[in-house]
Parts: sequence; structure tokens; C-alpha cells
Amino acid sequence: MAQPLPLLVVAATLGASAVALAQSVGGPFMPLPALPVLAAERVELGRKLFNDPRLSSNNSLSCASCHQLDHGGADRLPRSLGVDAKPLPVNTPSVFNASLNFRQFWDGRAQTLEQQAHLVVQSPTEMGSDWTVVVQRIAADPQYRSGFAQAYSEGVSEHSIQNALATFQRTLLTPGSRFDRYLQGNTEALTTEEKYGYQRFQEYGCIACHQGVNIGGNMFQKFGVLGDYFKDRGNPSEADLGRYNVTGDEDDRHVFKVPSLRNVAVTAPYFHDGSAATLEAAVEVMFRYQLGRTPSAEDQALIVQFLKTLTGEWEGKPL
Repeated sequence: MAQPLPLLVVAATLGASAVALAQSVGGPFMPLPALPVLAAERVELGRKLFNDPRLSSNNSLSCASCHQLDHGGADRLPRSLGVDAKPLPVNTPSVFNASLNFRQFWDGRAQTLEQQAHLVVQSPTEMGSDWTVVVQRIAADPQYRSGFAQAYSEGVSEHSIQNALATFQRTLLTPGSRFDRYLQGNTEALTTEEKYGYQRFQEYGCIACHQGVNIGGNMFQKFGVLGDYFKDRGNPSEADLGRYNVTGDEDDRHVFKVPSLRNVAVTAPYFHDGSAATLEAAVEVMFRYQLGRTPSAEDQALIVQFLKTLTGEWEGKPL
């Protein structure tokens, strides 16, 4: 059986700061917080906007087109189709628990959900619209006009539309996972095999990048720490440059926001390029390119079993 990497070795490869964060006060993992108390009228406006195709230039796409709440908050495609019906540059991440990420988008170019909405609407490959048009369309709807007048002193505006969308997204937390119940003290919430998988997940050093309340989503990391993923995969694209496209810093080449692993069992395919069709394949890639290890089949299977315990609930129903 392959031996897990000790954290000292993980620190040498992934960075001591990552391990320090994993071992910070409160431990590497925390259950999801309670749903935030938010203005109900703003939440409902955001819910309606989230499903409204008038945010796109040709009325063909809504936020829910790619972030399908009945499909784990994503759409099961390697790359979603944009307003021009062409594949987008990267895989659509789940919208569930996105409010807990320290940045938005794979390359982290948005620091808030409001900024994310701003960029998506005017992106030529995503919704292809502009805010002048969107505000006019929403303000022309009597129900929206009345609802915004009650919820925002400014009424319908670019700012209020973005805030309503973000307010709704902040309600998209998925508590109730078996792992959260385990963290809260219910030791029977996991099977023996899943507990072993949790142990392997920690011992191999996966927690160096995947920890915190969102089990990821709180740092940047290079894709291909211990192997050239992009050379091996072939067909490089501009999107593969990751954070470099934002900063122009050579150190940011192939660097991406570490994704959250919450609900990972229901959000295939994986990675920014959607290249891993199954959770098993994704775990294998992580071992090879991030940890430089070949685990035993048993250890790999145990980790997959553990990851399946991270699936939560939304509106009282399992994802």
C-alpha cells in the first residue's frame, strides 16, 4: 500500500502557508454556517432575476441555464454554451455555496458576487448584453418596477439588480451533508469506510488546498504542481493560463482558484476544462499532478467514498 505523504513533505511541495492554513485555529474543516438572515423581498427579486433570460442579449440565457439548481448548481456539461451557442472557455462551477468562496470564477477575477454578475452579463461569450439594456428591460416590467421600488430606495438600477442577484445566491447554502453532521458530533453519520477515506484525505495532504468551511474555495493553486498536466493533456488554450490572464504575472501561469469540494459527487465533470468525467478520474488526476503520488486502489476508493459524504441539501431536499 502506498504510504501517504507526511505534512512536512506536502509543505515542501504545495507551500508551507497552505498547510498552515489547513492547521489554523478551528481545524481544517468546519460545518456550513446557518443560512444568513437577508431581506426577503431582495431574495425573491434575485430568485426571479436568476431565472430571467432578459439578462442576456438575445433573451436566450438566464443564470439558471448554466447554474441548474436541480443539477447540483451546474449543468453537467464540460463547458456550457454561451449566448452565441458556442462552448464557453471553462467549465461552469456550482453556484451552491459560492458565497463562501474568497473569489469568484476559476481565475478569481471577481471578488464579490455582485462583481461576478456584472462581468457575466456583459461578457461577449456568456450573456453578451450590457447594463443599460438590462436595466431598461427590467424597469419596463411593472412587477419588477414595483418590487424594486419596495426593496431599494433607488428602484431598478444596475447596482440593485446585481445586489438582488447576489442576495439570492447567498441563500444557496447546502447544509445537512453527512460530513457536516459528523463534524457536529454525530459519529454514526459516516460509515467505517468513509471515516477511513476522511483519514486518507488528510494523510495524503489533500487538506493542504481543500479545507475551511467550503472545503476549498479559499486560495489559489497551480494546476500541475508535480507534473505538467497541460503538456500531457495537449491542445492548450488561453483559458489554461488561469490567473495569469488576470494579473500578467508569470508566477500565476496555470494558477486557479481551488474549487470547493462540497457537493462534488453531483457536479461532474471536473476541473476548469471539464476533462474529468467521473469523480474517480478527478481523484486520480489530483494524485498524479498535485501530489505526485500513486495511491493504492483501496486508498483511492476510500477517498472517493469520503467525498460522496459532502453532498448537502437545499430547501430540505438532498441534491
